[in-house]
Amino acid sequence: MYSRFMPQRSVVLATNETYHVFNRSIAKAPLFSTKWHLNKAEEIVEFYMYPQVLRLSKLRTLPPDTKKEYIIAYRKREPLVEIYSFAFMPNHYHFLLKQLSDNGISRFISNVQNSFAKFYNLKNDRNGALFQNSFKAKRAETEEQFLHISRYIHLNPVTSYLIEFKDLATYSYTSFPYYINQGHSLIANTKVILDLVGSKENYIQFVSDQVEYQRELVLIKDLIIE
Repeated sequence: MYSRFMPQRSVVLATNETYHVFNRSIAKAPLFSTKWHLNKAEEIVEFYMYPQVLRLSKLRTLPPDTKKEYIIAYRKREPLVEIYSFAFMPNHYHFLLKQLSDNGISRFISNVQNSFAKFYNLKNDRNGALFQNSFKAKRAETEEQFLHISRYIHLNPVTSYLIEFKDLATYSYTSFPYYINQGHSLIANTKVILDLVGSKENYIQFVSDQVEYQRELVLIKDLIIE
C-alpha cells in the first residue's frame, strides 16, 4: 500500500519498501554538533519509531513507575519503520529504513524533526523550523543498492573529512559501531545487513574498500540524494 510522504509532492512511499531518507537544516546550520545533540536525537528517534499516544515531552513529566510502564508498553507495539543504518552529520541526517505501516515514514520523520526542533529551540532560546520543508527519499530497488546505501551512510563522516576511517568504529554519530562491536541498539537493526554480507568482518571490508572511491561519488551517484 502507498502513502504520500509530503502533501506537496507526487512521490509516494510504499509500505514494506526500503528507502534512503535525508534532510538538511535550514541554511545548513549546525544541529548535531555535540554529544548532547546526539543523545537527544537518538532518544527522539527511538521514541518516535513507534506510534505514540503521548508526546515525548509529556512522557518526561510522568511519575517514574508510570513512565517505565509506558516505555515497556510502546516497545511492544509494531514500529512505524525499521532502521538499518543512520548518520547524524553536523547539518543533516541520513536513514536507511523500511516503512512498516502506511504513512509510517512521514509520521516518523515529522515527529522526529518537530521534537528535535522543540528541544533545540528551548535550549538555544530560538523559535521556528530547523529543517527544510521536504525531506528527500530514494527507494532501494535491489539488494545491491540496499548494501551500497548502508555503506554510503556509514562513510558520510569519512567522506566529509570529519574523521578518518580508523575512527569510524567508535564514532557514535553513525550506526557503524553497532555493526562492528555488535552491541545492542534500540534504533538500528544490524542483523539484516550482516546476514547479507555474512559477517561483521565482511562488512568492515565492504565499507573500507569504498573510502576513497566514495569520495568521488562514482559508483553510487544515482543512489544519493544530496
